[in-house]
Amino acid sequence: MSARGERGPATSAGPTVIARRAQLTQEELHQVKWMLGGVLTLLAVWTVFYMDVAAWSLMVATTLTTGAALVWPRLPARVPALAHTLAFPVILALFAGDLWLTSEVLPPMVRLGMLLLLYRGISYRQRRDDLQVIVLGLFLIVVAGVLTVSLLFALQILIYTGCALGFLLVITLTESLEGGPKPGPHKAGDLPTWAAHADWGRLLRRLREVSDWRVVTLGAVLFAGVLAVSALLFVAIPRFQLENSLFLDRYVSKKARSGFNDSIKFGEVSEIIQDTSVALSVDVSDRSQVPVALYWRMVVLDEYRDGTFRFSAGLKKEALGKDGTDTALRGEARPRIGEAVLWTFYLESGVSRYLPLLGKFERLQFREPQNFQLAAELNVVALRNEPVSMTAYRVEGLDTSGILRDPAFARRWQERDPAVAPKAVMQHRVGVGDSERTRLEQIVAEITMGGPGLAADEFTRRTEEWLRKNHAYSLSPRVPRGEGDPLVRWLVSHEAGHCELFAGSFVLLARTAGFPARVVTGFRGGTWNGFSNNFTIRNSDAHAWAEIFDESTGAWLRGDALGVAFADQTSEAQQEAALVRRMDRSWSARFDSLRVFWYRRIVNFDQRSQVETLRAVKTATQNSGKRLREAVERFGADLKAWLSAPWDGVRVIKFLAAVVLMGGMTWWWIAVGRGLVRGRWLWRAGRRSDPVRLSAGRWLGETAGYRSASGESRELREVVAELQRVRFGPRETWPEPEGVFRRARRVLREVRRQRRAAG
Repeated sequence: MSARGERGPATSAGPTVIARRAQLTQEELHQVKWMLGGVLTLLAVWTVFYMDVAAWSLMVATTLTTGAALVWPRLPARVPALAHTLAFPVILALFAGDLWLTSEVLPPMVRLGMLLLLYRGISYRQRRDDLQVIVLGLFLIVVAGVLTVSLLFALQILIYTGCALGFLLVITLTESLEGGPKPGPHKAGDLPTWAAHADWGRLLRRLREVSDWRVVTLGAVLFAGVLAVSALLFVAIPRFQLENSLFLDRYVSKKARSGFNDSIKFGEVSEIIQDTSVALSVDVSDRSQVPVALYWRMVVLDEYRDGTFRFSAGLKKEALGKDGTDTALRGEARPRIGEAVLWTFYLESGVSRYLPLLGKFERLQFREPQNFQLAAELNVVALRNEPVSMTAYRVEGLDTSGILRDPAFARRWQERDPAVAPKAVMQHRVGVGDSERTRLEQIVAEITMGGPGLAADEFTRRTEEWLRKNHAYSLSPRVPRGEGDPLVRWLVSHEAGHCELFAGSFVLLARTAGFPARVVTGFRGGTWNGFSNNFTIRNSDAHAWAEIFDESTGAWLRGDALGVAFADQTSEAQQEAALVRRMDRSWSARFDSLRVFWYRRIVNFDQRSQVETLRAVKTATQNSGKRLREAVERFGADLKAWLSAPWDGVRVIKFLAAVVLMGGMTWWWIAVGRGLVRGRWLWRAGRRSDPVRLSAGRWLGETAGYRSASGESRELREVVAELQRVRFGPRETWPEPEGVFRRARRVLREVRRQRRAAG
């Protein structure tokens, strides 16, 4: 966008054409500055997509108002002066009230930044205001960068950086044309000249005309080089958990997904079912170890009261115990012979503080120190706080059998003393009234056919069959109206139900039959991404199932009327077939594969993987250089062999033909091709295709040698100024071209005569 002139002396061959690129006017620079400021404002407020902050309505309002002011720059002039006077007091009052009502720090600060950007987006800005837009945008970008690891956000940062650099450049160019920053704010209600004359289509054409694409290409290459160096430094420099260092996670409210807290009741899991966003991505080092039925356990709920299952206070206190802080923890799974199978989990933010697991594990490792609680006998790992960004952890020695052995509970169950073993009693307590219990006993008698006590696995099989026979599955379950326990009302009806109704009913029937039982919530299934070779579990895979205690084996067995029978998931062939059925090669899977690649290579680095990545970059660079050297050496050897071979008539003819061809191509390029390419650039610039402008350029070339001399006459300067206006200026500002050319001919004749007389 800067002007540049190239002059050459006149020669006997004819006038020298001056190659000079036009400039943007001051009004056009203001229009570009307004456009870039609006784009930066929109990019900054759109960071709300990556933050768990209640600012969606404010984001929509800022987007609409800033977008309208960006398209129609006349609108800010219609804002009354009173609005500008009250703007900052109102914004400060809203910020103070936000702090008082929410008792939080970071969310009100984010909303304050968005309010300030909203105001700057609908008011004409001076230099100080433009810099405020950049600073406020950087604040929102930094906060979102700490709280998210989204690949889309990385792209948004790149766009923001490029626009911010261009914004600063335009601010500098505008100041240089104005002779420095203009003091004082813009008066409210006044319409700037640049806004009155704004025409975005014409501005884009002008940008295309004045842009030197060689400079633009060079700038893009330099920007790409800076990004490449930054990426290498990011890979090489050891990282730390940024949100722990800035304590930003303490200032954002933790909001878990419904159904994965310490309690669950009818309807909560079904709300998650409607959410198809990614909740969990899992890498596995050996796909042959993947079971047919995937149940990602998260929360164990043992207490039932008033139609709600809860993680009872007694079980939570005794099982979870004290908090721990470490990068790794040991589980109760027994070590296995052979190479350990590694499961790497990428849990998205906003899901739960409870970590999904398939079963008992040998070792669990975090990517940084975490505050956690471990309930080994429940196979539950809970973080102290729900993370506000993606949480990565790696599990070794994972037991995927679906059987959860619990010798400690087996001992307490054998005692059956409520005073000594409150946990055992809680997981055996039915929690309904006498009339509901009588109805449950009738159903249990129907399931067991009035026979003696069944084993836990047989009772599980029969109960699942009974539930499937009497109830269908539905995404929109309905509980019949009436008095008493809602779960029993649904159980005795024939209404369709969802997973939590099936799981809760199974638990009540098992407890009525004398078995300890509990509800477990988490995810079931998932899809295998065929592009990145990992499991993708979405919030729509949320599920609830039951676990029943088998006294003969001292283990908890899974009961799920909506799932796969345990006997059908042990065959290796069936495991591979199930993996094929889960294969996902859709376009959403392509996008998810980019997310997983980002997690693998950039986010979830430990020191070993950093070294491996650097080694891979070094190897690729060395291999590229080696292949290039080999290609050059091979070409040199082939050329030497060709030259040293005996020459005959055919070879001489081929050589001469090649020389003639190369010479002809060189001559064509010098005589025609270079002019065509140059003419194409000049045609795109809209300057050289006009014969009047061409004539003005020739006359400027004629005057070049005389303008460089000292003692230049005033009339010659005036002629040159008029020629430059015809050559580079808008057509509406031209003087009469023929008159200018006649005057230029006369002035040059006089100047030459004076030179000859003086010589």
